[in-house]
Amino acid sequence: MKGAVTTGRIHSWDLSTGVDGPGTRFVLFLSGCPLRCLYCANPDTWHMRDGTPMSVDEVMELIGRHAAFVRAAGGGVTLTGGEPLLQHAFTAEVLRRCKELGLHTALDTSGFLGAAADDRLLADTDLVLLDIKSFDLATYRRLTTRQLSPTLNFATRLNRLGIPARIRYVLVPGWTDDAEAIEGLAGFVAGLGNVEQVDVLPFHKLGAPKYEALGIPFPLADPPVPDAGLVERVRGQFRGHGLKAY
Repeated sequence: MKGAVTTGRIHSWDLSTGVDGPGTRFVLFLSGCPLRCLYCANPDTWHMRDGTPMSVDEVMELIGRHAAFVRAAGGGVTLTGGEPLLQHAFTAEVLRRCKELGLHTALDTSGFLGAAADDRLLADTDLVLLDIKSFDLATYRRLTTRQLSPTLNFATRLNRLGIPARIRYVLVPGWTDDAEAIEGLAGFVAGLGNVEQVDVLPFHKLGAPKYEALGIPFPLADPPVPDAGLVERVRGQFRGHGLKAY
C-alpha cells in the first residue's frame, strides 16, 4: 500500500555486516527507549523528541536505494534503536513494506514492549534479535530500571509463534558474569525451540564520549571490559546447554 501517512522519529541509518542479522544489513535506528541500561552505548537515542521525523514512504525510498545491494549480499533490513517497539505502528508498516520488496527483516528489541508487537507485525519479521540483559531479577532491575518478566514472556511468545530468534547477552564484569544467573538463562533459552544462536557481546566503553557530549555521567565508567577468558567461559556455559554461542 502506497502513500502511508505513518510518521516515525529516526535517529540514523547505517550499513553493517555480521552484527545486526545475517548478511549485509540496512540498519535503521529509531529514536526513543523505555530502558536506561547502565552500559548503553547510544544515550543519544533515548528520547523520541531528538529524532528526525520521517514518513514510511521516505524511509522506504531510502531503503529502496540499497535494496538490491543488501539482497545480493544475503542480507536485509534491521530495525533497532533505541527501541523500535516504542514506535510499533511505524515499525510494523516499515516491516510490511520491506517484505513487499522481498527483503529479509530483523527486529532488534529488548522485548520489554513485546506486548505492543501484534501478530501481524511479527508475521512480517523474519528474525528477532532479543536482548536479555540478565537473568537475575534484581540485577536486571538495577541495570535497566525495568522488570525482566515482559522480555521472558515475549521470548516464550516468539517460540510459540515459531519466529526465529537470536539472543543477545552483553557481558559486563561484576554485573552480568555471575555463573549461576548465566546457567539459569542458558537453561531457559535451551528450552525454546526457535533460538538460532546466542551472541555474547563483550561490554565496551565506546559510547563514553556521547555521555560527555550530552553532559551526563557514564554509569559504568569504572568496570573493566571482559577478558577473552571470561568471554569464552560464558560462551561455554551456553554451549553446555546445547546452544550455538558466539
